[in-house]
Amino acid sequence: MESYVLAGGCFWCLDAVYRTLRGVDEVVSGYTGGQTLHPDYEAVCTGTTGHAEAVRVEFDPAVIPRDVILDVFFSLHDPTQLNRQGADVGTQYRSAMFPANDEQRERFEQARTRAAEWWPGEIVTTIEPLGAFHDAEEYHQDFFAKNPGQGYCLAVALPKVNKIRRSYAEYVLA
Repeated sequence: MESYVLAGGCFWCLDAVYRTLRGVDEVVSGYTGGQTLHPDYEAVCTGTTGHAEAVRVEFDPAVIPRDVILDVFFSLHDPTQLNRQGADVGTQYRSAMFPANDEQRERFEQARTRAAEWWPGEIVTTIEPLGAFHDAEEYHQDFFAKNPGQGYCLAVALPKVNKIRRSYAEYVLA
């Protein structure tokens, strides 16, 4: 198993998408990239902790290639929006990748370069050191599945899930 830590706006969307893919063993929503020792959702939402809403995606690269995990990341959010995704605004919603080692850093850089071919405009996704990853509160874990009728899930997360289901159909769980 391997893990990637990725931030691309609200973690509910990333969580919802990655849970639909074969070979993904676990998705954990959390906070990383900041200076506060024990951040919680309310503090992160202020934008003063430096943390990003992120997911830790644990996957089996023998089932789903590493590059697919990363290409899905760049397909499910807009990496040209600085410190925001749609109506979600603030550094906590930044597009960022947090490599655990040099090999991941290189792979992340290659994925960012590939994404630049798909997106008009400059890719603003940062590659930042992976520091402490703090699990988000339990109610944020698997939020989409627990709250399918919630407005944000219907308006924002569901279209992203459907887009990835179409674009990466060969990797979607049956």
